[in-house]
Amino acid sequence: MFPYPVFSFTLHAANAMKKLLLAAALSAAAFTGSASAQQQQLPSEFAPAVAAKPAGGPARNANYVIDPTHTFVMYEMGHYGTTTNRGRFSTKDGSVQIDGTGASGKVDITMDISSINTGVDLLNRHVQSKDFFNVAEFPTGRFVADRIDISGDKVVDVPGKLTLMGQTRPVTLKAVRFNCYLSPLINRQVCGGDFETTVERSDWGITWGLNFGFENKVRLLVQVEAVNVQ
Repeated sequence: MFPYPVFSFTLHAANAMKKLLLAAALSAAAFTGSASAQQQQLPSEFAPAVAAKPAGGPARNANYVIDPTHTFVMYEMGHYGTTTNRGRFSTKDGSVQIDGTGASGKVDITMDISSINTGVDLLNRHVQSKDFFNVAEFPTGRFVADRIDISGDKVVDVPGKLTLMGQTRPVTLKAVRFNCYLSPLINRQVCGGDFETTVERSDWGITWGLNFGFENKVRLLVQVEAVNVQ
């Protein structure tokens, strides 16, 4: 369910993410290349079977770049009071900044609304239309937060603002789980977790079906992983 001018990803951060992904690919290739001849080798794009190491909590004064291969937004909406319609958006880019206290920070993430996938091609086209997200006019969504509530080494919640369909409303994402680890692929700290909230889609002007069985309340499930680029 999620716009606006795409979050301006700094050139430094974009290049850093590209280098990190390249390093991960090279590491995976090296691992598979050194495997025993008796073992079946996996393609180089697969992660090697190496355990990640714990890496404390979010680092103070650190800049994190969102990993789009591990960051998605899912939604769940009731269908005639019987089943649940589900869909998923990809993310285009984003960043997380932790302040000097280590107890707060900032978030800026842009979602690719045109990437919505419900698993049904006909339904994909419908939710992309003016009845729902109108992706021709609003192809992206944006979540921005000027505060992150951190307790110890865990993010608790992220109160921010969600922009969709040209309208911005307050939304608080609550952490269901959170962890930081040292990536065995790129030897950098990665932090992330699962977050969720429930919103009313009519707050963003998405009202199709409200009078005949499509529920207004929408549950948002957000998975995020971000790489410490410092």
